[in-house]
Amino acid sequence: MATNSVTNFGFSGPPVPEAAALRVAELVRLQKFAQRITSTLDLEELVPRIVDEVAASLGCVEINLYLRDPEQDEFILAGVHGCSVYCEGHRLKKGAGMVGHVAATGKMHYAPDVARDPYYVACEPDTRSEVAIPLQREGDMVGVFTASHCELNAFCPDQLRLLQGLCAHVAVAVHNARRFRDERQQRERMSREAEEARSIQQALLPRTSPLIPGFSVSGLSVPAGSVGGDWYDFIPLREGRWGLVLADVSGKGTAAALLMSATRGMLRSLAQTGSGPAEVLTRLNNMMIEDFPSGRFVTMVYAELDPSSRVLRIANAGHLAPLLVEPRGHRWINHEHGLPLGISASKFSETEVTLGEHSRIAFYSDGITEADIDSGEEYGPERLLAQMQSPDVTLDGLLADVMKFSNGKGLRDDATVILVRARGTEPGSSKNA
Repeated sequence: MATNSVTNFGFSGPPVPEAAALRVAELVRLQKFAQRITSTLDLEELVPRIVDEVAASLGCVEINLYLRDPEQDEFILAGVHGCSVYCEGHRLKKGAGMVGHVAATGKMHYAPDVARDPYYVACEPDTRSEVAIPLQREGDMVGVFTASHCELNAFCPDQLRLLQGLCAHVAVAVHNARRFRDERQQRERMSREAEEARSIQQALLPRTSPLIPGFSVSGLSVPAGSVGGDWYDFIPLREGRWGLVLADVSGKGTAAALLMSATRGMLRSLAQTGSGPAEVLTRLNNMMIEDFPSGRFVTMVYAELDPSSRVLRIANAGHLAPLLVEPRGHRWINHEHGLPLGISASKFSETEVTLGEHSRIAFYSDGITEADIDSGEEYGPERLLAQMQSPDVTLDGLLADVMKFSNGKGLRDDATVILVRARGTEPGSSKNA
């Protein structure tokens, strides 16, 4: 590594005390700057700081900072000070000029007299000497730093060593800033994708409650994250009947949301041609066994409400038992058969419930009953029952009670509820909710 140099910044004779003091001050300033830049994670802020600081410290004509583009294996001018020929964005290939030579060899190249240097490419007319230093981190080429001066042999050995040390700090700082930028862009991209997925998922939920004579039916779903695996739906069927579904896809996030969307489409199609909840779940399960990835499953409660007879037929695929509250008491509607969907072939039993006046039934996900506090205590079915026993229970009120119980801890899992109320049938009573 050639480092032709003088000890007095290009002046003949030994350095005078003032020049020596100035050189020491410059070295100290650059050393402190080298320590500061490694804490800068904004690449757009870091690069101008480097070129401006070095130019001011050494009185350079021109400072260039080229960064490697790994995709094209080219070097892009990312920071420039004092150059009137090239601007930021200028590209160089390996082997072109001093920058390309250093990029190819991975070694510093110093031209004490640019007029005699085989690699120098003329730029500023008053440039007399130039040094190009590789920016390397753990053997990887990050970029190339160049400094030009209007004096011959302007960089003494101390300055060259200092610039090499500075460039080691610069390489680390650039690497860290690039990694921070890439991670931030990835987070922003993931956030945008999650928001788009959330918008799509929300669009798949019912926008309004159905108008069913003699009944009030409402639903609410609150995902624990940006997107969730819970889902509910109201499906209009023939002869004024309605399909009511609440499901929980295994897992969380975008994958669960995609499977939820697929399940929704299949169920909506099957519900129109099935002869009851048990048959619909059987056919849906067979389709999911063939199409779903291994290890993924869905728990679901599916019911069909006939408002003319006030009969609700329910089938359950491994989901939590619906809660029925009537004036004379309450019961959890358990089923004898019904594995979660997508695991293996299964039978699904069916239960019929006649909803008399002022009956209420809730379908819910485990995000409600398993909401917990720091001690591990869960909201549980008894607190759900206490809410359901109130004639004025609402979904918003139920969720508020769950959040109050968890002391603002937030939901650990998606929370979804469907509430069906049977209205009175006496003359003058309201027929619609």
